[in-house]
Amino acid sequence: MSAAVRLNPDQVRARVEVVPDPELPMITLADLGVIRSVREGADRVVEVVVTPTYLGCPALPVIEADLRTVLAECGHPEGLVTWALSPAWTTEWISEAGRRKLAEHGIVPPGAAGAPLPVRLGLGRPCPNCGSVATRPLGPFGSTGCQTILVCTACRESFPHMKAV
Repeated sequence: MSAAVRLNPDQVRARVEVVPDPELPMITLADLGVIRSVREGADRVVEVVVTPTYLGCPALPVIEADLRTVLAECGHPEGLVTWALSPAWTTEWISEAGRRKLAEHGIVPPGAAGAPLPVRLGLGRPCPNCGSVATRPLGPFGSTGCQTILVCTACRESFPHMKAV
């Protein structure tokens, strides 16, 4: 795209929303629900407002760099990326499409935030391999800080589960 072309905020938002999450590339930032707004200020500077999934997320610099690249490609090299910390992100903001994509890639989507935790009687999150709910945590952390690893006691497969927050 030519640098002389400056897309309007709605067009920029459409481009921002399809940026993949660096840790879960099967879902977009829109699927993850972290894009709060794309707006143009009185000074004509476009600002993308994003809520991080959590402050310690190691993907934040990559997300910011990816969004700055999109802003530049949309004719807004001076565009801003702003982190909005309130309200805090919750897994409730993950879209249904995002939940479906996570499940299709073997990551059990989170349940409702604030819902009672499963009772440790072997009735856990359903195994994406065999569907059994006879699952248990293998450890507190998975490949990323927002995931944990569960193991199915029926088929003995382990699988990632996205934590609810």
